[in-house]
Amino acid sequence: MDALRAMAPLWTTILRLGLRHVEIVAVAVALSTAIGVTLGVVVSRRRDLGAVVVGTANVGQAIPTLAILGLVIPFLGIGQTPTIFAMVLRGTLPILSNTYAGIRSVNRATVEAGRGMGMRGWQVLALVELPLAFPVIMAGIRNATVVSISLATIAALIGGGGLGDLIYQGLAMMDPVRLLAGSIPVALLAVAADALLGWAQHAASARTHDASERLRG
Repeated sequence: MDALRAMAPLWTTILRLGLRHVEIVAVAVALSTAIGVTLGVVVSRRRDLGAVVVGTANVGQAIPTLAILGLVIPFLGIGQTPTIFAMVLRGTLPILSNTYAGIRSVNRATVEAGRGMGMRGWQVLALVELPLAFPVIMAGIRNATVVSISLATIAALIGGGGLGDLIYQGLAMMDPVRLLAGSIPVALLAVAADALLGWAQHAASARTHDASERLRG
């Protein structure tokens, strides 16, 4: 309680930086989802290519985000742009892997049932494969979102704003109040996002099961 009272003068700053933090994460996750799902669909059509791409993506997740920033800052400058670039690169990988795995795991009998109903290739993808793979894809988006909320704190290092400003100010000034004022909202955002997307994933799984049963029937 004492820590919360000490943070009271910073509420306006926390709100302003929190909104900036959410903005950075939302843009990065939206781009990651668009790129990851698109690439996942493409490589799922080529089993040989898919294994190589997904394997490379898994290895790529080990590259430190700060190293990515160091490579792109000479080209993109400082601020939000290089931060979002690095977050998109990291966020695309789990979504790509999960999209590929989700589509490849769809029961072939269900796909054939869709084709037997007269669906074309794009209709099978849009109406059968993607809906059935959605819970797995959603798990990748969930993972990318939670990781992005944490990674967005590095934006403060290069003038991108966000709650990382308070965290790094707290470290530089040895001020635990500012450190907590940045850390606690980041943790709460991650927990809230994980819970919300977890609920969406669970709901999608239930709908997917019902749809699969109808197609088989």
